Amino acid sequence: MNYNLNIKKGFLPNEKVSTATTLKRLMSLIGIERKNLYIAMAFIFLNSGLSLIGPYLMGHAVDSFVVTKQYDGLIKYSIILFCVFCAALVSGYTQAQLMGRVGQRMLYNLRNTIFGKLQELPIDFFNQNKAGDLISRVNNDTDKINQFFSQSLVQFMSSIFTMLGAGIFLLSINVELGLAALAPAIALLVITRSISPWVKNRNAKNMKSTGSLSSEIQESLNNFKVIVAFNRRDYFRKRFDEVNKENYQTAVKAGIANNIFTPVYGFSSNVGQMVVLAFGIYLIAHGQFSVGLLISFLAYINQFYNPLRQIAALWANFQVALAGWDRISQILQMENNLTVQESDVKEESCCLLSFRDVSFSYIPGNDILKNVSFDLERGKTYAFVGPTGGGKTTTASLMARLYDPTAGQIILNGADIRSLDASTRTAKIGFILQEPFLFTGTLRDNILYGNQCFIGLSNDELMDELKEVGLEGLLERFDGGLDAEIKSSGDGISLGQKQLIAFIRAVLRRPDLLILDEATANIDTVTEQLLDEILKKLPKTTTRIIIAHRLNTIESADEIFFINAGAVTKAGSMEEAVNLLMKDKRES
Repeated sequence: MNYNLNIKKGFLPNEKVSTATTLKRLMSLIGIERKNLYIAMAFIFLNSGLSLIGPYLMGHAVDSFVVTKQYDGLIKYSIILFCVFCAALVSGYTQAQLMGRVGQRMLYNLRNTIFGKLQELPIDFFNQNKAGDLISRVNNDTDKINQFFSQSLVQFMSSIFTMLGAGIFLLSINVELGLAALAPAIALLVITRSISPWVKNRNAKNMKSTGSLSSEIQESLNNFKVIVAFNRRDYFRKRFDEVNKENYQTAVKAGIANNIFTPVYGFSSNVGQMVVLAFGIYLIAHGQFSVGLLISFLAYINQFYNPLRQIAALWANFQVALAGWDRISQILQMENNLTVQESDVKEESCCLLSFRDVSFSYIPGNDILKNVSFDLERGKTYAFVGPTGGGKTTTASLMARLYDPTAGQIILNGADIRSLDASTRTAKIGFILQEPFLFTGTLRDNILYGNQCFIGLSNDELMDELKEVGLEGLLERFDGGLDAEIKSSGDGISLGQKQLIAFIRAVLRRPDLLILDEATANIDTVTEQLLDEILKKLPKTTTRIIIAHRLNTIESADEIFFINAGAVTKAGSMEEAVNLLMKDKRES
């Protein structure tokens, strides 16, 4: 499966998704908040109803008490109106509180859902999509949806209820005058339906450019040391200026699209009021209408078209939320293709791991490995050598099932590796990567990362475990021992120390298969010898795979494999491995 967000299963960039379909998907977010949302809607309906009673009461008071100069009745109606307005105030405040909480809880749950989905997706997905754009989806796009639910939806539904109620009152007071007043709204409906897809598209492009801007900033800051070392701040500025300019242009276009409804709706409101005023005065002149009813009618016209003006602005927010949801749903609809699969392969073998006619490619048609077969026995040490880009790390990644082969089988402990669940597989395989992963916390937190067996041990008990595998000496390299503070991404400690932490983390698990991908590349000779002694203390059944460019690190290997041009071949002795490397360099 291709995991690029521009091309994926079930959602292509040119696929047109209707607003109704997108809205249906968006409303699926409600989930457990449905009850609270219904309560809030009830208060919205109540608030709208109370606001609609006012104009009718005012019109009736004018005709019944002002014209006839019955001021006692006018005072009574004034008190009633004041009570109605107070009730509307309380219901409006309650609905705002409810929807604000609903929006925040939905934002919390949505971000958790997206993050959970990202954790389910394989490495290939993250290779094809920039981290900055994914961060923008988790932060920026979800916030747009939250703003819609916590703020815009309240106003949107209130405006809809008020508008519908006002329309009903207009038609009930006088059908002919009501139809004339509502006529401009029909034109608005046609215009809105025609322009909405264009508005949504403009906002989608702006969100995409915001994601690109976030990606560029993250990439530049992550590599700022290199930029400074090569004195290429000009390149940094140029790249940032390009994406910032693109983001500015898309933001301007989105802003124009989002504000295009407001003047149109305002013009329609003015037209409606002019129609009512002219037609109403005509009816009064012919004795078919009263002054009080005209006042009520004008008030209801305002209550019909003012919500429309609000909807003009809210509709743009709605289109922004839909565009954000489209980008989020692209992730949520994805499925991990590295699923646990049933397999009939169950065999007894002296081999811990076997490749059987394995082929693999990152890009279809460009194979990194072609029909590769080899066996790794328990307890032996194997070295993988070959030129840069030859496929050593790819082969190791397939062993750890960071990827699945495009063809063939990988057998681990007599079972197809695809039939093992993630916890079982990771318990059997230790992988020390070229770029160690560290996170903010203590040294203890980092070395126990993913190790459920030792997570509940005290520091003293953990030290006993470290001594058993000969790792306690490495803690001396860190001030504070197990409680040493590690900053985000390991800032403040050397690359060699980072690799030491990764080494401790992997060896402590006592894996059946330990893969060292250039694990000693940034470690001094003395420490390297210490690590070599620790490796010798691993259980005799542990199979070790060493990937290295420095030949002295593989001298003790029981067997050497040469990996290049899609093939994995036995290199034999160290001398043969050197000859193969030299031959490859001469040919290239």
